[in-house]
Amino acid sequence: MSRVQLPDFPWDALVPYAERAAAHPDGIVDLSVGTPVDPTPEVVRRALAAAADAPGYPTTVGTPALREAAVQWLGRRAGAPGLDTDAVIPAIGSKELVAWLPTLLGLGAGDTVVFPELAYPTYDIGARLAGAEPVASDSVTALGPRRVGLIWLNSPANPHGRVLPAAHLAKVVDWARERGAIVASDECYLELGWDERPVSILDPAVNGGSLDGLLAVHSLSKRSNLAGYRAGFMAGDPALVRRVLEVRKHAGLMVPAPVQAAMVAALDDDEHVEEQRARYARRRDALRAALVEGGYRIDHSTAGLYLWATRDEPCWDTVGRLADLGILAAPGDFYGPAGGSHVRIALTATDERVDAAVKRLTA
Repeated sequence: MSRVQLPDFPWDALVPYAERAAAHPDGIVDLSVGTPVDPTPEVVRRALAAAADAPGYPTTVGTPALREAAVQWLGRRAGAPGLDTDAVIPAIGSKELVAWLPTLLGLGAGDTVVFPELAYPTYDIGARLAGAEPVASDSVTALGPRRVGLIWLNSPANPHGRVLPAAHLAKVVDWARERGAIVASDECYLELGWDERPVSILDPAVNGGSLDGLLAVHSLSKRSNLAGYRAGFMAGDPALVRRVLEVRKHAGLMVPAPVQAAMVAALDDDEHVEEQRARYARRRDALRAALVEGGYRIDHSTAGLYLWATRDEPCWDTVGRLADLGILAAPGDFYGPAGGSHVRIALTATDERVDAAVKRLTA
């Protein structure tokens, strides 16, 4: 059996710049990775503790309470009312689904997995793990006669924060349905719209009231500070959900029972999400103004957890420039060649560290 050829882990290349930034007298401001830093909400921690006595195996399909909470959340916050609980399945964080969905769907040699030209690298990795052909393209019409098995969408997008309007999403859905392709939409930043309102692929304005061939991937990591819990779920076409479920049961892919209970609490409570949005909004406004004052241009960045910044120079030059200020950013080419002149600035740092970055950028 041939060994899957995977690219080098890109973040290793950033280590020397992290060391440069850490040498700053006031310490490093790490804005390179979107890792939540704020407290996990108390309502979630209480639910986790209350469910800590869990001697039996959890179910792969998820508890009825969790699936119902997800359905209610989708109707309340994602514009997708009236879903049945058989349209939902929990996951061990959304990255697990991104990496393994092509395999779980039975795709392989001869199939093409399409993802955006600027994208989270794991879409490409997931295609390779399945033995499928990875193709980065923002245009379905440019794909030619390929046998497309899966199309990934990501709106709001990582790294650049662009929002795809409902009309664009609907065109992709129509194209895929005509060709028998599955559309998976990574919507982990859906509740973090700033200048534009993101739209879910599960919204009837996109899908015409039918979930056929559609899957949406959601994460509680960003909106609820649950990255350490590995808490996500997928919703959409019940037939596809069942297909994924059967494989996951054989593979033992189960979300721990206490985490499932915590997810219910997180999905049922909107107040903590609004509090976290307010934190990110303050940091976003401060960093955006400081970057512009410091000579950067911000492109897209209308939603999500990142600012897509450029000085119209090679991205690694910008990474070095910021490292000399003690600020660590992610180079845009981590996400594809089209990002070669941008850096990604994350909003996931404490208020104190964000204030430090602002002072350095505007000094």
